[in-house]
Amino acid sequence: MSQNNNNRGTPMRLTSFVTTDLCGITRGRSLPEAEVADQLASGCGWVPANSALTPQDIIADDNPWGSHGDLRLLPDPGSRVRLESGPDQQAAPLDYLHGDLVLTDGSPWPVCPRTLLRNEIARYRQLDLQVTAAFEHEFNLLGLPDQHAAAFSLQAQRQTGNFGGWLMSALEQIGAEPEMFLPEYGRNQYEVTCRPTQGVAAADRAVNVREITREIARQFGWRSSFTPLLAPGAVTNGVHLHLSLQRLDGTPVFYDESSATNLSKLAEHWAAGVLRHLPALCALTAPTAVSYLRLKPHHWSAAYACLGLRNREAALRICPVVDIGGKPKARQFNLEFRPMDATASPHLAMAAVLIAGRLGIEQELSLSAVTDVDPHSLSAADRERLGIKALPGSLDEAQRLLMADDELCNELPPALLETYFAMKRQELALTRDLSEEQLCEAYATFY
Repeated sequence: MSQNNNNRGTPMRLTSFVTTDLCGITRGRSLPEAEVADQLASGCGWVPANSALTPQDIIADDNPWGSHGDLRLLPDPGSRVRLESGPDQQAAPLDYLHGDLVLTDGSPWPVCPRTLLRNEIARYRQLDLQVTAAFEHEFNLLGLPDQHAAAFSLQAQRQTGNFGGWLMSALEQIGAEPEMFLPEYGRNQYEVTCRPTQGVAAADRAVNVREITREIARQFGWRSSFTPLLAPGAVTNGVHLHLSLQRLDGTPVFYDESSATNLSKLAEHWAAGVLRHLPALCALTAPTAVSYLRLKPHHWSAAYACLGLRNREAALRICPVVDIGGKPKARQFNLEFRPMDATASPHLAMAAVLIAGRLGIEQELSLSAVTDVDPHSLSAADRERLGIKALPGSLDEAQRLLMADDELCNELPPALLETYFAMKRQELALTRDLSEEQLCEAYATFY
């Protein structure tokens, strides 16, 4: 009998080492909690071809790894998540550590999205810049009583009972610094926000929000879905990435009170880089066929690559600062990247946006494509004059645009791109003949 389970009838406590892969699904392996300390230095085994898994759990036929090779999933001790209690007092504790995929000698594996993000954060630090970010998540609760509650209403929040309180308590328990739980515009649609944090921890926190939300919903006997679109014609679910930059001494660098847009020159260069590469970025930030049922005009989700002040039809939004409350404006100021959803890997998506912004800084790109009206209301000639480009209308198109963006692709590891494109080809083949209803139904299950 194992010494870790010497109490008859008592389940062994398990801890998981996890990686959130290229399709944004968190996968891993579990071991006895008592053995975690001994495994921190060596991690657990992993298979290269796992990185070519589609959301349908099919490994892409033409992935570059086949049946060969071995990796280690190396846990990051500082990333541990422990949820000891929830509404179901009989539920097993949730305990996991985020990890990096490395070769068996410990050297980085270029297909690991968490490593990609860490490397990009390091490049910013070489520019005397640090990155602060937060992901906002919208989701649907499935299994609530079948009754109408008005959008944004107190009634909509109250119909979830203690769910919001348990969710916020759980997020606080794991150190995610929750800010707000709110009913959204759609039926049984909710949003949860957490405070921004720095670097790789921001993407880890995005994963934690998703997994903790799923766990609390499961303990209520419900299911949560972060899919971009639950059904054709429904209100869509987005993920909004808020980003700001500071000098390494903490001084904010995005805000300039004397500027008409309040953007500093550095922020303009950064935004210009993101806008320049945004159509290609969509292949990584809105990476499934169902994503493009959301990225349409008048959906408050962005259909054009443009920047706007408080404009929710803009792909990149200058968020408002408030004069009340006594908070310094420069520390409030941030930009919101909107064409993203929860079918994307948070680490890969955040890294890609940061790469595009860094290229804008390094090349000192001039900012254009700025509008404070709905870009779809402009004529095609006006959009062309302003430099406003349409975002891709399908995953096929997004993949082609990414392949054609040599500048962006040159910043990504070739092995990662090869694996990603193989996975997406397989995913497209699996979804090409599905109706919109079937597509929504499938991805509501996957995410």
